[in-house]
Amino acid sequence: MSLENAPDDVKLAVDLIMLLEEHAIAPEVVLRALEIVKKDFERKVEEGNGTP
Repeated sequence: MSLENAPDDVKLAVDLIMLLEEHAIAPEVVLRALEIVKKDFERKVEEGNGTP
């Protein structure tokens, strides 16, 4: 499957991986930050603000 035909969530994941790797951020730091981001977006979905 080519990336251009991939679902949006896969495209975003690839972009985020590339960004984090380009900045050489430690995996442990990335995982902690992603937990914060996940909680924030879960809250937005619960509040009905999940769609831009």
